[in-house]
Amino acid sequence: MRKIDYLFNTYGESHQNVTNKLIHWFCIPAILFSLVGLLMLIPVPFIVEENSWLNWGTIIMFLASIYYFSVSRMLMIGFILVFGAIVYCNVKLNEICIHNSYSTWIVLLLIFIIAWIGQFIGHKIEGKKPSFLQDIQYLLIGPAWLLSFIYKKLGLKY
Repeated sequence: MRKIDYLFNTYGESHQNVTNKLIHWFCIPAILFSLVGLLMLIPVPFIVEENSWLNWGTIIMFLASIYYFSVSRMLMIGFILVFGAIVYCNVKLNEICIHNSYSTWIVLLLIFIIAWIGQFIGHKIEGKKPSFLQDIQYLLIGPAWLLSFIYKKLGLKY
């Protein structure tokens, strides 16, 4: 069995309840979006240009891409598209927040907190602890698990 199949099977064991799965379809992307957005706001000491595409968010996404490459090259290709969309949407959110005098980090932090509350509600409904409590790599598997369903729907192998 491939490592990615093992990870998806193990992750899927604590994600059987329909309501929990539905919650995950909203909360995992929200967590990923808000986490990357928050990281994008942290200045990188060796980067002078303020609006550089090289920031902590893109650095972490690059490292995550290396992990995804190690478990599934096809999923990594999908994540390049996902990560590009996340960066673009975060840039647009930041522009909207600045235009409306909102603090981007507060908006992102609220999304992050609400999404995590949703995740824990989903696991309460499921009756099982979140997978990442047993192994930290499942924080990276959650988004890949969702992407695998999209691949299956499109008839793509991962």
